[in-house]
Amino acid sequence: MATWNDVRRIATSMPDVTERVREGVVDWRVKDKLFVWERPLRKTDLAAMGPSAPDGPILAARVPDLGAKEALLAADESVYFTTPHFQGYPAILVRLEHIPVAELEELIVEAWHARAR
Repeated sequence: MATWNDVRRIATSMPDVTERVREGVVDWRVKDKLFVWERPLRKTDLAAMGPSAPDGPILAARVPDLGAKEALLAADESVYFTTPHFQGYPAILVRLEHIPVAELEELIVEAWHARAR
């Protein structure tokens, strides 16, 4: 399954992308707009999710709209999830170790398109 090296390789292959590390957390931007980023779960996320909170690396990715987010959530709960923090926001959380690399690539390309406009 996918790794941070896969995320980096795919994200930086897109035009006009910059990688930034801030407080030990990596994000990728296009035209200074965040499109994918490392998103460790916060205390409030863990409290809201309880025992269903995932372990392992979490990627956040912008999606074109809330409809796309809902479709991903419905498609595979073992890969995609959200937290109350992202309620009403067009971004999805991804269990990085559970997503196939080809699907990750599609997600990152779509995130880039959503923000490159």
